[in-house]
Amino acid sequence: MAFDEPPHAGWDAEPTDPDTAVDPWPPAPGRSRLREQGEIIAVIAAGGVIGAAARYGATLIWPTGAGTFPWTTFWINVTGCAAMGILMVLITERFTAHPLTRPFLGTGILGGFTTFSTATLDTKKLLDGHHPGTALLYLAATLAAAMLAIWVTATLTRLIALPRGTGEGSGA
Repeated sequence: MAFDEPPHAGWDAEPTDPDTAVDPWPPAPGRSRLREQGEIIAVIAAGGVIGAAARYGATLIWPTGAGTFPWTTFWINVTGCAAMGILMVLITERFTAHPLTRPFLGTGILGGFTTFSTATLDTKKLLDGHHPGTALLYLAATLAAAMLAIWVTATLTRLIALPRGTGEGSGA
């Protein structure tokens, strides 16, 4: 760590759940904590409507037949996790985002778009339909691909979007 970097920046500065974390500073004049929490809930709800509508549209365009690998839900979760990897690097490490950006885009839109509960239900339907091999493949592939998507997109976003060559050992 360079001497000019703050001890807590980027991911280290993030609370466990920044969408619901209590701001240590008093509310801005004329604004109450209740109003700030109401704004957060409103943007999460608005984003959730957009994300859920996009997911529903995808299931209408690419329906999945009974007993087959649920490709639509699989790709919804993988692409949603990939977008989350990009978003989190950009708003926590690259830019200073408006406080409602993360709840709207991350919790709202991407949280409404991805659906691991549907993946779990799809797995149960495959097991109930006597397709245990497809069920296990789907479960393992969904988890592995989702985690890999986050890691790959976060890593690539850091390489592309973060400034380089100013830290110790960079040769600059």
